[in-house]
Amino acid sequence: MHPTRFAAGPPRRGSQPNATTRCQNWDIIRRYCCAHRTTPIGAHRVPPPASTPPSVVVFDLGGVLVDWNPRYLFRKLFDDAARMDWFLANICNSAFYLRLDIDGDSRAAIADMLTRHPEHAAEIAAYVERFDETIRGEIAPMVGLLERLHAGGMRLYALTNWAADTFARTRPRLPCLSLFRDIVVSGEERLVKPDPRLFQVLFARCGFTPADAVFIDDNRINAEAAEGLGMRAIHHRDPAATITALRTMGLAV
Repeated sequence: MHPTRFAAGPPRRGSQPNATTRCQNWDIIRRYCCAHRTTPIGAHRVPPPASTPPSVVVFDLGGVLVDWNPRYLFRKLFDDAARMDWFLANICNSAFYLRLDIDGDSRAAIADMLTRHPEHAAEIAAYVERFDETIRGEIAPMVGLLERLHAGGMRLYALTNWAADTFARTRPRLPCLSLFRDIVVSGEERLVKPDPRLFQVLFARCGFTPADAVFIDDNRINAEAAEGLGMRAIHHRDPAATITALRTMGLAV
């Protein structure tokens, strides 16, 4: 999930990525888009319509509704914070998560990593085998928002970068997911945000146009990708700000 968030290790809660991390993030995404012949983010921007409230709300999951952080697991495996930070910056980094999020089989996806980094094989394998320990549960204020939208009859969907097998394994732990009409999972489609093709899967499968919807994602690059396709978008940072943004769009939340 969220391969661009932790390019140099997860930031502390509330911190902002530094310039080096932002450059690494953009480089990873641009190289991915180039390799898959997609339009690079920022190449074109379509101003989102704002005359009527959105009739569809699309949520990202990790970092928005789901409290996911690899450090929850790796703090148990490393007794030295500096060694853990190095591992997250150089081994289980943005490229590592991106590879998992685009794959249906996490064990197969990490096979070459285990070969290339035998000294860290146990920690790499633990991310897949003990993935449940990277998730603490649902984020209560955002689940409350989701429930209010659902009670009001809003059409709700999710679009997530998440490996297919670990998503299937984790889904029963997250009751809030039952409120969505459909969930598009990157690992099932073999595409990852911000690839426009994954958004097109969402539009086609769920039967709405970009102008109908607002997209909520804690990754700025993904939010900008949604805007570039004609959606309204919210770069989620905290529940209060996201709720205010939705109210500004005319939603009664």
